[in-house]
Amino acid sequence: MRDEYLKKQARWLSEGQIDRRQFIRAAIAAGLAVPSALTLATSVLAATPKKGGKLRLGSSYGSTTDTLDAGTAEHGMTQAINYARGNQLTEISNEGVLVPELSESFESANGAKTWIFDLRKGVEFHNGKTMTADDVVATFNYHRDENSKSAAKGLLGGITDIKKDGENRVIFELSGGNADFPFIVSDYHIMIMPSTDGKIEDPNSPVGTGAYIIDTFEPGVRTTSKRNPNFFKEGRAHFDECEFITLLDTTARQNAVMNGDVDFIDNVDPKTVALLGRVPTLQIFETTGTQHFTFPMRVNMAPFDNYDLRMALKYAIKRQELVDKILLGHGKAGNDVPVNESMPFFNTELPVHEFDPEKAAEHYKKSGHSGTIQLSASDAAFAGAMDAAQLIAASAKEAGIDIEIVREPSDGYWSNVWNKKAWSACYWGGRPTQDWMYSSAYTNDTEWNDTAWKEGEAADKFNELVVMARSETDEAKRKDQYWEAQRLLQDDGGAVVGMWANFIHAHTKTLVHDEQVAANWQSDGNKVPERWWFA
Repeated sequence: MRDEYLKKQARWLSEGQIDRRQFIRAAIAAGLAVPSALTLATSVLAATPKKGGKLRLGSSYGSTTDTLDAGTAEHGMTQAINYARGNQLTEISNEGVLVPELSESFESANGAKTWIFDLRKGVEFHNGKTMTADDVVATFNYHRDENSKSAAKGLLGGITDIKKDGENRVIFELSGGNADFPFIVSDYHIMIMPSTDGKIEDPNSPVGTGAYIIDTFEPGVRTTSKRNPNFFKEGRAHFDECEFITLLDTTARQNAVMNGDVDFIDNVDPKTVALLGRVPTLQIFETTGTQHFTFPMRVNMAPFDNYDLRMALKYAIKRQELVDKILLGHGKAGNDVPVNESMPFFNTELPVHEFDPEKAAEHYKKSGHSGTIQLSASDAAFAGAMDAAQLIAASAKEAGIDIEIVREPSDGYWSNVWNKKAWSACYWGGRPTQDWMYSSAYTNDTEWNDTAWKEGEAADKFNELVVMARSETDEAKRKDQYWEAQRLLQDDGGAVVGMWANFIHAHTKTLVHDEQVAANWQSDGNKVPERWWFA
């Protein structure tokens, strides 16, 4: 009885029906000691979202080459900005569940070859225009246009037709069944944009339907925004203002949150977790998800066009050492596939690519290569990337392989190095399904295939399996297809997936959130501006 009474009082306090003093009196009358009543009142109020304040986010990402074109967003900073200023048809909730966002509901027909999305009514863009099916159709056509440079183009390759059915319904026709299609349309590149006469007005426009309206956009420096008074989600977007600040340097980012210059930082270096944890005003926030750190070898560039050279390097890396020394245990060793146990149809029977200097030397000899191999890296890729590259070079030397580390500038790394240089450091936030992950980075139709593994018998078979598994409804057959796809990718592909890394953040203790947080991306699914608040 007492517990029910206190729950009722707590609800009234959170809803503002009683004040803090009245709650404490009620709690004491129910038998709680004064200190317990005070603590309970504080926790109830802290868990109650409040409006106001300016959120300052310190990001480890950002480049002077960034744009507001959501299709070209390529890192955590632009993703977070897109999620703050815009919305997709669906989203991954803070509980890790796929839910409608700009759609009210969705359903499939014709063996998942047809998908029908009913849209929310009355949603407004920041310019006052009401969102309709025309905007959705135009947005998707922008990304799937034959000349599109959008990173989502490969994801949408299976769409054969998009049409509207009235002002608030959109119907997608696919070339084959795709049970994961509602996940695909939550991709952060596919932010619904305003259109005119069937065309997107301006892909670089800051206008969206999101929680925050952009005031200023300084690529690679900062972006400022203010709360959208007409945001359609109840109980979200609590800050008056939100500022995104690029802090590429790990030490500068750490000092900023310690000194109170920012309220939240991502990508805390595991080496500084203990230090930041001792700061009385700060809270360490860590989640385990699908983030992985990679070293993609572009198989269309020498010397990585040689199978034995690639295998030599895969066996020349001490992966657990990377986890121990770079992540300080905040993660686990990778095995050259972008899939882990948290994802459906993970192949538990893959051979383990552990450090084996004899196998590495054997493959290296068969490759016929001699001389140094360049590995480009920067801590812009991930915290500790330069140290990880040095460890790789050291372990490879034990197998007789000489690696030269090229220290690349942090600014412009994602535009000038990644997906261009023959071998480089990279991070992936991961995707909730195998199809989405492959379609983002490994199939032959995506702009972000950073290993360029697109041709050859193994690559052709891999692409065929991905398409087959996408529409397969028999779980046993789908498992076999995904298991074989992983085997081909691990063996012949150019990906070195070195480690799976936990997301580690630090924030002021006055910044609070729901009990559950998303782990599909860093920073609560990169939706801290929408979901968090100041106590």
